[in-house]
Amino acid sequence: MSDALKIGIAGLGTVGASLARILQDRSEKLAVTCGRPITITAVSARDRTRDRGIDLTGITWYEDPIELAAKADIDVFVELMGGAGDPADSAVRAALSRGLHVVTANKALLARHGVALAKIAEEKGALLNFEAAVAGGIPVIKALRESLTGNTVSRIYGIMNGTCNYILTKMEKEGLSFADCLKEAQRLGYAEADPAFDIEGNDTAHKLAILTTLAFGNEIAADDIYLEGITNISIEDIHAAADLGYRIKLLGVAQRTESGIEQRVHPTMVPLDSVIAQVDGVTNAVAIEADILGELLMVGPGAGGNATASAVLGDIADIAKSRPGAQQVPALGRPAAKLAPYQRAQIQSHEGGYFIRMTVEDRAGVFASIAARMAENRISLESIVQRPKHHVEAAEPKTIILVTHATMEDAVRKAVAAIKGEGYLIGEPQVIRIERPKTA
Repeated sequence: MSDALKIGIAGLGTVGASLARILQDRSEKLAVTCGRPITITAVSARDRTRDRGIDLTGITWYEDPIELAAKADIDVFVELMGGAGDPADSAVRAALSRGLHVVTANKALLARHGVALAKIAEEKGALLNFEAAVAGGIPVIKALRESLTGNTVSRIYGIMNGTCNYILTKMEKEGLSFADCLKEAQRLGYAEADPAFDIEGNDTAHKLAILTTLAFGNEIAADDIYLEGITNISIEDIHAAADLGYRIKLLGVAQRTESGIEQRVHPTMVPLDSVIAQVDGVTNAVAIEADILGELLMVGPGAGGNATASAVLGDIADIAKSRPGAQQVPALGRPAAKLAPYQRAQIQSHEGGYFIRMTVEDRAGVFASIAARMAENRISLESIVQRPKHHVEAAEPKTIILVTHATMEDAVRKAVAAIKGEGYLIGEPQVIRIERPKTA
């Protein structure tokens, strides 16, 4: 049997500890399936005294992960620390500069420095694998980078954050407020003490930026994503969506248009009978639309120690099975030098149009005024209804729900701004896009 593949792991949190445990518990099976043993020879973590349930006997401990990457006797550097800056960035650069293969689950690092890291990997003949960085245990990176070679991808979208999906699911199933569901998600460990990165859409945006580059061959553009989180979604929106035959999901969407690449992250209404509407809880789903394959939807666990560790292990196994001197698969699907400059497209019209909820004063002419402002911006209305409320006095504010046909984002925003100027609107209106996925 070939010489062992020596692994150095930086970061022994939930994922790192799970990975180490799997590598130790299944060492004999992995040696057979990968054609060589895989051994952990070096590790680094913040707290050396913490009991992680793994045997570190005979494994070299480094206080500094950058030193581990630069000096340890390893073949593969596994980065599981997280964060776009140091020590993760410098450690990965140090490892690649030595010609070491790198496996990472760090979407923030890749979204910010992925192109630069890919260039170093190519120059040194090293692999940069990151299946675990997007959608946890779902093999979407391998699908885009290898399995769909020859396909032209037109659109990619999905549920990429388990925290948001859990909150939206619980709001619908149990009729609880956003705040109550967030507290429950934090109690269960699905949301951080500071959940802003997840609930404001940043986590999904980082993942989407990586998928966009793999799908369309452009440079990573994490800062060119239209971003909207779920903090403004109310239980009233959830109920109105259900009445109309929809369910609200936070989607990341990227698509190729005539004017460039469109990337957006925002709450979206999807039909109740669509497959993606059935993806509940912390589960993730990614859909790909391509010319040869057609439509592909992958669903699975998007986070958690074992799911993420499984994806990391798959990347390590690919390295163990690779032949010395063989042509390496470019980290971003094509050589970094051949990635096209990112060209941001205007957000296009959407087949399902828009859902607009507004609270207005109860006075004559309001319906007519709203319809007129929509018509002025060439927005065709599929419906305009007053949402019924029980035991409401006639003079009290009314909730009006609009559903538009396909239209432009800019037109909707202009119409809503004009309605605000009429003086009968109470509070901020809610605007949610409606998508009708091709994937049934």
